[in-house]
Amino acid sequence: MKRTTILMLALLLGMAVSAQKNLSVYGIGFYNLENLFDTCHDEGKNDHEYLPNGTNHWNGLKYTHKLHNMARVLSEMGSDFLPPQVGCAAIGVSEVENAKALTDLCNQPELKARNMQFVHIEGPDRRGVDCALLYNPALFQVRNIKLVPYIYDLPRDSNRATRGFFTVSGTMAGDHVAIIVNHLPSRFAGSYYRELGARQIKVVVDSLLREDPACKVFVMGDMNDDPTNKSMTHELHGLPDIDKVTDNDLYNPWYSVLKKQKTGTLRYQGKWNLFDQILMSRTLLNQKGQKDYSTLKYFRHNVFKRDYLFQADGKYKYNPLRTHAGGVWLDGYSDHLPVVVYVAKEQQ
Repeated sequence: MKRTTILMLALLLGMAVSAQKNLSVYGIGFYNLENLFDTCHDEGKNDHEYLPNGTNHWNGLKYTHKLHNMARVLSEMGSDFLPPQVGCAAIGVSEVENAKALTDLCNQPELKARNMQFVHIEGPDRRGVDCALLYNPALFQVRNIKLVPYIYDLPRDSNRATRGFFTVSGTMAGDHVAIIVNHLPSRFAGSYYRELGARQIKVVVDSLLREDPACKVFVMGDMNDDPTNKSMTHELHGLPDIDKVTDNDLYNPWYSVLKKQKTGTLRYQGKWNLFDQILMSRTLLNQKGQKDYSTLKYFRHNVFKRDYLFQADGKYKYNPLRTHAGGVWLDGYSDHLPVVVYVAKEQQ
């Protein structure tokens, strides 16, 4: 597929951009796949509930359905503001077991038609779930990848291990782009561990920008915290006001989605949370009325929603439709909804 250029501008995306300019628009997304496990045991990993004789009776039929369901969502992400045949240039994913599951996923017809590829490094998580990046090589070219380890700093945690910070450097529309895909510790672990993780992500961001001050940095993932929590506001310096973002900050557009639109990416006890976020460095921003798209700049964002992603009835009506709930296979998707940001650049 050739790089797709979209002549749409203000009328299509509702942005105050001159309709005389030709912009190429790119989607960058994130999706928590909620336990994309294959059916085989990985030595040293606690994946037993996702085996044929495990508690979820995870067999070939369920795995095949899960792959199809995930591919459907991933292929449709970005279609709110891009032609459906284009999709996202890059999508960070979490809760995927291994390279085999990613290979099987990219071989699904919806993704194979776009030649979607993946990059992944096996991590130390005891359950075996990792982060990875899917990408369309016609729109995003990978330069290098690294898995920066999450470092526990308390003596009592010396033998623990969890997901690191999967960092992918590449080229999009001729610009240097870095994407850091994360899955911070769960709420059962306590806020301290998410704040510690966010502090370490900030170190990675700062390092990337020291090496190349023009780098376009995206921080994405299941943060297990809302945009309003300390890990995001204080440790990661995620600000909701685009004009107040400095070189030391990141822009977090999801604050207003949660606080003003009163919606999110997952529901607990009838209340929305927004754990799935994509934050951006100042190098991606037009501030104080600027309309400079000579390099990639943030354009728009949205939570990706389709009717099929929600439970239609029962006690959990309007909740995201999960793969399993209460020990019952629902043949659903994920307990999280995907998120997408759009960036644009003038055609050369």
